[in-house]
Amino acid sequence: MNTLELTVCIMNKPFDKAVAADTQATLPASLYCDEAVFRAELERIHRRAWHVLCHRSELPQPGSSYGLDLLGRRVFAVRGEEGKVRVFHNVCRHRAHAVVPQGAHQCGRMITCPYHAWTYGLDGRLRGVAAPRAVPNLDPDGFGLKPVEHAEALGFIFFRLEPGGPGLEERLGSALSDLACYRVEEMVPESKIYARTVEADWKAVWDNYLESYHFGVGHPGLSALMQPAYDEEPDEPVRAIRLGHTMRAEPEGWSNGLYARHLPDQPHLPAAFRRRWHYHFIYPSFSLEFYPESMDFFHVLPLGPGRTLIRCQNYAFPERSRAMRLALYLSNRINREVQREDEALITSVQQGLESGAYDRGLLTLRERSVALFQSWVAEDLGLAR
Repeated sequence: MNTLELTVCIMNKPFDKAVAADTQATLPASLYCDEAVFRAELERIHRRAWHVLCHRSELPQPGSSYGLDLLGRRVFAVRGEEGKVRVFHNVCRHRAHAVVPQGAHQCGRMITCPYHAWTYGLDGRLRGVAAPRAVPNLDPDGFGLKPVEHAEALGFIFFRLEPGGPGLEERLGSALSDLACYRVEEMVPESKIYARTVEADWKAVWDNYLESYHFGVGHPGLSALMQPAYDEEPDEPVRAIRLGHTMRAEPEGWSNGLYARHLPDQPHLPAAFRRRWHYHFIYPSFSLEFYPESMDFFHVLPLGPGRTLIRCQNYAFPERSRAMRLALYLSNRINREVQREDEALITSVQQGLESGAYDRGLLTLRERSVALFQSWVAEDLGLAR
């Protein structure tokens, strides 16, 4: 019996009879620790999912590229001569070397592989090879860079490695119109990208992200900034969950109080958004996070069972007053502390999942978004709930 077959048996076992009928058991610990499960998730979940690559401002001119390695694959976006953005597999058709480096890069008018100098146009077509006499009868039309499905929305370039399933606009749903007021297309990177490997499974990252039950103990600073109410709006048909909370009238703590006092009013935002933080989670890979003064993406990429890469980058308008610069500094300071607290929590959870002392736990009524997320994972892996 393989791991997934064993998990089916575990999922179908009767749970503790003392558990209330309207609560739910967690996924089994084995799903967070096993190599076979991780490989099944890559094929059935992550390579079919939409992912965030970069913001349009990071491709400012023809020849600008942005490379990313993920899920055992390499991709890059490049802006063409006519201004169009294309996404390709970052694999030379000659000997499989990467044609551009990771991150932002300027290719010029051509993309030249640094291994044997095979050269491609910004449209991906093979334009030339070094020592052409050594490659007789080469058909350049058959050796262009391989394209990757992609789409643009809210100022970002998104892609998926394998086609099929809902398009990006359908997955984003009402967010496209509801969040247009933030004018993300006009923003630029406010900070360097945060990319950190965490010793916790990708599911443990989202299990923590999607509930506020731990805020009072786990995030005392954030709890002192925000009102207790935490809104959760699931959109089950497109597998999205909107989360959010509103700032207290008088936040506690030095950073919180200074942020609340000096946060400039943003007249382009609806009044309800001017003192509110909210987050739009798109299963299984990313969340777009919105603040009065900025926004960021939170991108979760599994590296193996119990190991995850977290990518985050913050964006804001290029013109910033002194008060806006202070607000950006303070909100980033608050969020960095929240991230440190979360990483400590999820690494401890992962250690417990791997300890052999834990099989399945209980999701309370305050963890319904976690229950929904876990039901999507179970469905994709072919497991009964």
